[in-house]
Amino acid sequence: MHLHRGRLIDHLHLKVRNLRASRRFYGAVLEVIGVEVVDGEGFFYADELWVDEGRPEQFSHVHFAFQAADRAMVDSFQQAGLAAGGRDNGPPGIRDYHPGYYAAFLLDPDGNNIEAVFHGPAERSAPSVVLSFDG
Repeated sequence: MHLHRGRLIDHLHLKVRNLRASRRFYGAVLEVIGVEVVDGEGFFYADELWVDEGRPEQFSHVHFAFQAADRAMVDSFQQAGLAAGGRDNGPPGIRDYHPGYYAAFLLDPDGNNIEAVFHGPAERSAPSVVLSFDG
């Protein structure tokens, strides 16, 4: 069995108010990015992102960014997220974080600041880390 995992974060767990609304939002933006969403009983996940419903004392606001392959993907992320109930938190455009940083920001149904970013032309060191297991 082989698992492909990201480079830095093992997983990110969001506790949300409304699983259905969050599933609609993340399903739309992750489809644009090309990441499959897997549904379960009372949860869904996509790669390192795990989402289920929580109690009010468990909610927090976080910021995280999805990698986009190009500027067009960032633009599509913004459009898909807005159509799926997200709120604009910064339209697609160049940011001054470093040369070539092109990003868009949305607030998900719980107010988390979700970004899609294209860092400009670059070569990735590896697409993912592969974990292999016997048995």
